[in-house]
Amino acid sequence: QVQLVESGGGLVQPGGSLRLSCAASGSIGDIYTMGWYRQIPRKQRDLVAAITSAGNTNYADSVKGRFTISRDNAKNTVYLQMNILKPEDTAIYYCNADLTYLTSPTTYRRSDYWGQGTQVTVSS
Repeated sequence: QVQLVESGGGLVQPGGSLRLSCAASGSIGDIYTMGWYRQIPRKQRDLVAAITSAGNTNYADSVKGRFTISRDNAKNTVYLQMNILKPEDTAIYYCNADLTYLTSPTTYRRSDYWGQGTQVTVSS
């Protein structure tokens, strides 16, 4: 059983900051790429930022220079520092992890996991 639990969403004024956290727990082996996606009603879920286990990062053009993704491998946790927030950043933010998990005493399986989502609202 693997869980991704997000925290840190909320309401913030334009120009403000928020920090999202996502902790993975369970019978986890290795965690490869971790990322943050966001979704607004009736739209597809889009990549915001991703980070590999080696620390290589990738950002959507719309957040470059404002958002920073980081991870703590010892804690199986990924963070998203969001600065200079804009109303168009309003969305549900989802954490994603590509990882292996234990299915038997000696067997790991690789799969993709999602968190439950956390609402970020940027409004005055």
